[in-house]
Amino acid sequence: VKAAAFAICVLSVTSHVADAKKKKKDKYDEKDQDATNSEADLSDNHKIPSDPVGWLTAFPTMVQTGAKPTISWSITYPSLVTDYVDIDIPATVVPKETLDVEVRVLGNGVTVSSSNSNTYSFVDAKATLSFNGGGYNDIFYGDNHDVNPSTVVWSKKDVQAGQKLRFGGRYYHRSWGPSYNSDSGTQNIRVLINGDTPPSNIPEHDAPSLEDFIKPYLGGDGKVKIGPMDVIVFMELTHSDNQQNAPGYDLQDMVLLITFTSNNPKNNNGQENDANGGDSSNVPFMEYDSNPSNL
Repeated sequence: VKAAAFAICVLSVTSHVADAKKKKKDKYDEKDQDATNSEADLSDNHKIPSDPVGWLTAFPTMVQTGAKPTISWSITYPSLVTDYVDIDIPATVVPKETLDVEVRVLGNGVTVSSSNSNTYSFVDAKATLSFNGGGYNDIFYGDNHDVNPSTVVWSKKDVQAGQKLRFGGRYYHRSWGPSYNSDSGTQNIRVLINGDTPPSNIPEHDAPSLEDFIKPYLGGDGKVKIGPMDVIVFMELTHSDNQQNAPGYDLQDMVLLITFTSNNPKNNNGQENDANGGDSSNVPFMEYDSNPSNL
């Protein structure tokens, strides 16, 4: 008998007011560096198996020719978020079954430039969430120094099929900027999953204008690199649809990570002790050979 089952996976993302968004800060202060380290830790914590995992046993482990050991196995198949939710483009997530949900803020990239200076400062912005058709409620307010990507800012257990999740945001600098959300009818809020190619407005993974807090969530191939049960929300809060060609339109103003958990993983369990019987046809990575000399 031969068997195999394995593996791993991960998680993404920011912007600037007007021309200030063209440049990237040279360095973070100590608090910024702590936030960067938290992003790396969060990325590690979301390594969910992306291939089947499981076990296989035989009893007894040694048999004489002609004897038939009992072979037992259990395989847990990898979860893919699209098996559990629908994504209504551009920015509404609709569960297909009962799920637990956690929301984290990865970063707030809205900055302004100082007068007569090339220095840039983060400014406050808020993230909002609408659940099951309700109003948009604040789930975060602050600048990028206030972000801890390990902190769950909103969670709910037993979210039922069809209970929609929508997202929004708005920045504040001397006065409130425009409010954008999933119902705005614009492209300012985007939802992506692992392996998606980000919109061209988002800088490439090695571009100087890519905010540091996004780097753990984009792979070397430029694609989104998050957990298989995550979705990532990118927001552009300082430009409108008719400014998509402006340098500052980069969908880095507010970035959220949404993690779903299902209590209904896909499993396959089995047992057989007849080399010519049983049904192992639906068990991947398993070859059954009745000739002991081939084992």
